[in-house]
Amino acid sequence: MRQYVFGTAAITIVMLALSGSLLRTCSFAQEVPAASTAAPAAETQASETEAAGESSDEPASTAESPAGSSAPDSADAEVRQAVEAYVNAFNARDVDALIALWSPEGVYSSRTSGDQLVGRDALRQDFSDLLSDEGAPTLAVITDSIEFISPSVAIERGSATIRWNEESAEQTTYTAVYIKQGETWLLDRVTEADVVEQPSHYEHLKSLEWLVGDWIYEGETWTVEFETDWTVKQNFLSRRYTVTGNPGNESSGLQIIGWDPLKQQIRSWLFDSDGGYVHATWLPTESGWSVQSVATLADGGRGSFTSHLEPIDENSYRWEKVNRVLDGQILPSLDPVTVRRK
Repeated sequence: MRQYVFGTAAITIVMLALSGSLLRTCSFAQEVPAASTAAPAAETQASETEAAGESSDEPASTAESPAGSSAPDSADAEVRQAVEAYVNAFNARDVDALIALWSPEGVYSSRTSGDQLVGRDALRQDFSDLLSDEGAPTLAVITDSIEFISPSVAIERGSATIRWNEESAEQTTYTAVYIKQGETWLLDRVTEADVVEQPSHYEHLKSLEWLVGDWIYEGETWTVEFETDWTVKQNFLSRRYTVTGNPGNESSGLQIIGWDPLKQQIRSWLFDSDGGYVHATWLPTESGWSVQSVATLADGGRGSFTSHLEPIDENSYRWEKVNRVLDGQILPSLDPVTVRRK
């Protein structure tokens, strides 16, 4: 790391102009076609003993499936089939089929007014009003999880999209409580909440968008290849690099560039495969960017330096490093080099 941050111009470009790793999110949700304004969703108010029909004097340990435990695959599949049946009935505008999927005392809590629809008669009236004309919405749901509270009580959590037309749609998250009566799983409680979109920091970072892509710097004895891309939601720029062709000095690492909402400035964090790291502040200049960096080396050494990045055209930029200090010793500036798009 000491060599990469404070060594030759060839190696130092690696630490300043490169690196990155794309941060990704995974969803293990299972998607089925859709859910209602009363799309399955809700906090349970039914206790395990009430739903399972067990006596309050019965020890909890006698239950077949303790609270929060997994259920047989068959039970999970049955609940998913109930969700799919609900979606199909809604999209077919079949009010009778929808009502048959609710328990007689089923409760839907409105996310907008907080009012509750209690019982099949109230639910029937609401669905009839919603689905009576050709402009009725369609719905799609994604089941995120199913948790079995007891053999006859399950909680399904997911998200729903209510689409009125090609240009108008609403998204919600929901919690639905299912109870098993006989051989049938019925909806008993449903609540929904609006999806809260977190703001993206893209507006603060878009002036660095020119860095996105694959880049290369070829020195006399070694080559640096790196790639830059946006992370999900464009809240960070991710840069990944590798250095090859210089025996003993080969390296790899990543740099994450993002907007610091607390300090209200662009900052970056670079991690080298040798165990050192660099944190920096990015400041715009008339011709590009000034990156003020502080490094901690793998051996505990400390240093600082300033990098200048100046775009030449859409396929190249100029880079130089100045004001270099290592463990209190002032080092000479490095000659500018040109990094090119692959």
